[in-house]
Amino acid sequence: MRIAMIGSGYVGLVSGTCFSEFGHDVICVDKDDSKIALLEDGVMPIYEPGLDNLVAKNVKAGRLSFTTNLKEAVKTADAVFIGVGTPSRRGDGKADLTYVYAAAEEIAEAIDGYTVVVTKSTVPVGTGQQVSDIIGKICTSDDFDVVSNPEFLREGAAIEDFMRPDRVVVGTECPRAQKVMEAIYRPLSLIQTPILFTSRESSELIKYAGNAFLATKITFINEMADLCEKVGADVHDVARGIGLDGRIGRKFLHPGPGFGGSCFPKDTRALYQTSAEHDAPSRIVEAVIDINEARKPKMADKVIQMLGGDIKGRKIAILGLTFKPNTDDMRESPSLDIIAKLQESGADIHAYDPEGAKEAKELLSDVTFCENAYTPLENADAVVIITEWNEFRALDLDRVKSLLNQPVMVDLRNIYEPEEMEAQGFQYMCVGRPTPSQISKG
Repeated sequence: MRIAMIGSGYVGLVSGTCFSEFGHDVICVDKDDSKIALLEDGVMPIYEPGLDNLVAKNVKAGRLSFTTNLKEAVKTADAVFIGVGTPSRRGDGKADLTYVYAAAEEIAEAIDGYTVVVTKSTVPVGTGQQVSDIIGKICTSDDFDVVSNPEFLREGAAIEDFMRPDRVVVGTECPRAQKVMEAIYRPLSLIQTPILFTSRESSELIKYAGNAFLATKITFINEMADLCEKVGADVHDVARGIGLDGRIGRKFLHPGPGFGGSCFPKDTRALYQTSAEHDAPSRIVEAVIDINEARKPKMADKVIQMLGGDIKGRKIAILGLTFKPNTDDMRESPSLDIIAKLQESGADIHAYDPEGAKEAKELLSDVTFCENAYTPLENADAVVIITEWNEFRALDLDRVKSLLNQPVMVDLRNIYEPEEMEAQGFQYMCVGRPTPSQISKG
């Protein structure tokens, strides 16, 4: 199959590359000349483990290429995927569909022969119909179909998610379009991946509902962590105890500073706006949004508490800036709110992240960025772990202790065990777990 992928950002580049790995001929399109030039030179505009090697392999094989010429890419394509961004709109939280609709207009002008137009971007219910209407007004022929095919990619594990997905969702009720989509995803039939064909509206809602449910699980266990801290329970035991129930499951029951990234925050907001517009407001989703936003700055209070309530002029080391490990994505990362509140309280912030410093420098001011995990610790009054990168899981604790002014660690990802840290002589605070000293006081 010949595929044109409109948009060479995270979704478009990963999806297009993986389609080429399936054996399809894929051309990724982007308006950004500099991005296309970098891709043609083998330089990735995003950090995703394994992506650079997969791109190089398929470019060499002649199955993957890049261009700024949308018209030529669409003209020869059997399927055109729209993989552009749909950020939250300022003011109301709705998904901004400007790029989706602009892509639809350009695609309409370039279609030559039967073409399946696929919305890969995360879009609200009804967007597929809008895209179809836009194309129908411009295209001189009705020889096209619009299909919904949401992505379910986790940053840091996107290639594995695409190549071995839990399911593929396709929104179309047109037999001709369904055959094209079956051909595109045929390689996955070899591993018996379920392919759910449904209406466009159901497909669009599945993406939002799935992300909102996962965000709800995260928010729930974070609230349980807060309760555990009050009553002396261990949130890890609580998570295991409920997660072993097959109806609940163990995934996404990891307490922390709140969710961030490119999906959960904007998708929960967009789903809430959609539900309100259709007079079916989701109070659960609304609560999840509010609780998560309030949680991030509250994590700074843990640091302030550990330093006696006054951090003016105190040096604080931050380990981890991205919203999760194995990505350079800083979008709505908890670190942004935590650092902002610490700075407002007078702290001097020194930080390290294995991949996120470049983006972080655009979003954070008056922060000293360091080149490794130990440099920010020098003469710091506390170290705060915000992102659970693997290299932070096995820090040389003796070295950490020797570098700090005082052995204070606030572990917002529960990487370490309270007993171990107190035995090492640390003043240690985590999320939802009592320390031995707290237990003895109780």
